[in-house]
Amino acid sequence: MPTTVTYFFDPLCGWCYAAAPALTKLQATPGVHLVMAPTGLFAGAGAWPLDAEFAAYAWSNDQRIQQLTGQPFSDRYRNNILGQQGARFDSGPAMLALTAVAQTEPAQELAALHAFQHARYEDGRDTTALPLLADVLATLALHAAAARVREPDDALRAAMWERVAAARSHRQALGAHGVPQLAVHGMDAGRPRLLGSGTLLGPWDALLAQVLAPPQAAER
Repeated sequence: MPTTVTYFFDPLCGWCYAAAPALTKLQATPGVHLVMAPTGLFAGAGAWPLDAEFAAYAWSNDQRIQQLTGQPFSDRYRNNILGQQGARFDSGPAMLALTAVAQTEPAQELAALHAFQHARYEDGRDTTALPLLADVLATLALHAAAARVREPDDALRAAMWERVAAARSHRQALGAHGVPQLAVHGMDAGRPRLLGSGTLLGPWDALLAQVLAPPQAAER
């Protein structure tokens, strides 16, 4: 029976982008089943228009992430995304596109998330725009999801918010805060174990040991 790992994230979270290499390895690990749980941190009431003050804060934080993890944040991103005053800082469109992937090719949702992150932080492309997100999905050969994103309907939007509500409820029940975080559900019926961003961004061997550790060993 696989170890189920729930990944709490937001598509516009820079620290979630920093965790991308670890998540790719984790999904490829035999015996691990990864469940995507978008929390909507920067969607709905959490979205806002970009201004110069936030752009400066975001760039400073992004540079810290790059220094700590090596994940790149390009000048194209700084100029084309953070430099667009009044543009929306809104993860809703990306979560809508990921929901379309979850409904059509669920095994590819993490790959789609990473493609969106690459498009934003490295290529400087606007991942709050549904046409752009659809194009990215098409490059991954996720054509059914791309078609849904090009013409989103109320059912897709409702499904997205249902996923967000479920992720928030799950995270709250565990007493967790923020993203990125993992909840590890072992083969026993005990309480899931929380692994915070520090574990995700640390050495891979240490993360894997925590994920696969028997409950008694993980609690020591």
